[in-house]
Amino acid sequence: MPHTFGPDTDAPVTLDRREGPYGEVVLRRRGEDFEIIANGCFLMDTSDGRSERLLIDAALAALPAGRTGPAVLIGGLGVGFSLARAAAEPRWGRIAVAEREQAIVDWHLAGPLAGISGPALADPRTEVLTTDLVAYLRTTTDRYDALCLDIDNGPDWTVTEDNGNLYSPAGLADCHARLTPGGVLAVWSAQPSAAFEQALRNAGFQGVRTEEVGVARGVPDVVHLAIRAL
Repeated sequence: MPHTFGPDTDAPVTLDRREGPYGEVVLRRRGEDFEIIANGCFLMDTSDGRSERLLIDAALAALPAGRTGPAVLIGGLGVGFSLARAAAEPRWGRIAVAEREQAIVDWHLAGPLAGISGPALADPRTEVLTTDLVAYLRTTTDRYDALCLDIDNGPDWTVTEDNGNLYSPAGLADCHARLTPGGVLAVWSAQPSAAFEQALRNAGFQGVRTEEVGVARGVPDVVHLAIRAL
């Protein structure tokens, strides 16, 4: 049944509040769950995590058969579900995670979220890139077999205005360039977006499709998938 918050026991408690170069980020606890809020916009919490895990699983499943030790870039550390899922899978080779908010990195390294991500951060395959994902994709020469991106509530609902560049033709071209042939782009969204699917096709991606994770109320969370041609 849906989780309903009581007036007292489940009132949110602010654990940390930081002002950074991209605005305010807040870590809250609500009952047994943790929440991340950015500039007043709810990003994610620890109540479920199925769609964040699907982001990783679907990307790995879509890679060409027989590819060994694929490298994955996770865009956004968040509450750590995607990183933990990747580190739990021995088939991944390099696991890089780009997170621009130092506060979020701190909450994982020595804060309340370490219980989710601690083993993954200690994994020798894991590298934390404290950088803006959009800028990194535009400037790096590194290439990955999978890009698993979850920095917004979706292509149509960005946390900051600059993040919109990721879903633009130029941003999708950067994603395409950062993938190896046959590589997979996976993008998390709080709702399906037919317009984004078309934008992926316009950017030269193949096999564009959407996988859904049902929620208690409202539209399903989704992962948009697209493949760079071999």
